Amino acid sequence: MKRFKFIPIFLFLVTALVTVSCQDEDMDISPVEENGVEILITAGGIEFVRTPEAQFENLPDWPYDYKYLEIDGLRQAYAEAGPADGEVVLLLHGQPSWSYLYRKMIPVLADAGYRVIAMDHLGMGRSDKPIDITDYTYLGHTDRLERFITGLGIQNIHLFVQDWGSLIGLKVAGENTDWFASIAVGNGGLPILPSDATIFPIVENPNEVVDIPSVFTIMPAQQPSFYDGCDLLIESDVFSFGNWMEYAMKSASFHTAEVIEFHTYFAVPEQVLAAYDAPYPERVYMAGIRKLPSLINEVGGNTEAATQGLSQFEKPFITIWGGNDFGNLGSCESQQYFIDLVPGAQGYDHVRLPEAGHFLQDDQGVEIATRLVKFFNSF
Repeated sequence: MKRFKFIPIFLFLVTALVTVSCQDEDMDISPVEENGVEILITAGGIEFVRTPEAQFENLPDWPYDYKYLEIDGLRQAYAEAGPADGEVVLLLHGQPSWSYLYRKMIPVLADAGYRVIAMDHLGMGRSDKPIDITDYTYLGHTDRLERFITGLGIQNIHLFVQDWGSLIGLKVAGENTDWFASIAVGNGGLPILPSDATIFPIVENPNEVVDIPSVFTIMPAQQPSFYDGCDLLIESDVFSFGNWMEYAMKSASFHTAEVIEFHTYFAVPEQVLAAYDAPYPERVYMAGIRKLPSLINEVGGNTEAATQGLSQFEKPFITIWGGNDFGNLGSCESQQYFIDLVPGAQGYDHVRLPEAGHFLQDDQGVEIATRLVKFFNSF
């Protein structure tokens, strides 16, 4: 069998191992930067930016008016659809995407009678964006998710997570299992890593802007097939996750759309790629997506309790995998880990979708949402 040689980025997760506006009294506006971007400041002294609304006008297949929940003076944004009294489906994206990733899934779920909430993590999408990378931490993201859920007062949640949405969402779910009616995972993980261990080298001079050549141009818009069953047909030792941390943090050319296109099975239209980039018109808006890969070094010692909780989760649990994701998150072993770990996974149809890459929601959103509705109706 011919072996392809491409550069996988997501190599690190080896699974064995209410609607309120931001109040004026909670912020000040600092002098405008030379590039014309307003820097806002919370009462606690956090400097942040807010992507202009004009960036979100006329996005393809995205008619949603956003709502916001303020947490510590920073707006957490979310799109909502479906009946207000419907059972809640909470959708969590990863890096460097935002809730737009769920544009194909939201209508199917809402039309089936569910109240769909697609949240933007801090620094992403329409959420506020602190400009200092030190304001982003792994536990900060998980804490904000907990406060988002309690702030909205939502209960009996059907959770769907992918990529970093799983590292954040599954920690919260595993530590608060009574909040959730079911859990679904797509190409995600929750690794147990050594406490206080530096898994990958810390990025030196993180605010330096470097002309690092993009690795994403080597992938054709239409991906080839990367698996023969569970056997990977490519070499995966060319580009380490440490290199990905460096590229995301410092590269002048890094932007969301290139990552989405690289990690989807089907070609993504140019106007859709532009929509993925919309929240980040300049580098000052990108601190959150620049920092997130480096947060892997903060995961150690922080997931054991959640994993223990998931190992006792007897409510319905399903995995829906993008079967053409050539990083470790796409492996059969990563999917099987959850099937074996979670008691509630037994008896359900765990599927690998062959024409779906890492960002499976973009490739097969309607199929995934249809499967979720069927799953919800089975219990």
